[in-house]
Amino acid sequence: MIAIDSWTKWLVATHIDVRETVSLIPNVFQLVHVRNTGAAFGIGANAESHIVPLLLNIGAIGVFFVVVAYAFRTAVTDRLLQVGLHLILGGAIGNLIDRFRLGYVVDFLDVYMNWGGQAHHWPAFNIADSAICIGIGLLFLDMRKKPEERVATVPVSAPQEQQASPRT
Repeated sequence: MIAIDSWTKWLVATHIDVRETVSLIPNVFQLVHVRNTGAAFGIGANAESHIVPLLLNIGAIGVFFVVVAYAFRTAVTDRLLQVGLHLILGGAIGNLIDRFRLGYVVDFLDVYMNWGGQAHHWPAFNIADSAICIGIGLLFLDMRKKPEERVATVPVSAPQEQQASPRT
């Protein structure tokens, strides 16, 4: 995930100028080179403070450690949850690499619709953002499991040996 994310960001950065667009599906989907200094979907991108990027990095690192800890505490056989957690981790690491290396995240996927004479844009995003969103969706699906399915994926611990009490 991290390699694909980094590769696609490199392709966009080397082949598309900042703010340039390349239409792939007219009136629906285009590539655009955006440098996002804010949080998800550009929130806080226009802040003039140097504290915002610092807080974003600290928050992302915190999320990283929480997800890693949760992944280690979860049964390896719980595939849906493990895949979701690993997608979130891969996406978070991909965006963190950009923040530390460049000071911003390269976003390039732009979904929009022209409806009623107005363009309605979803904020530009990237492969890492997509991985995070899909991972969160998988976590929600995992939470909706039936109780008997959840019990089936709990790790089975080895039975403890019973110690015989000494007879007097």
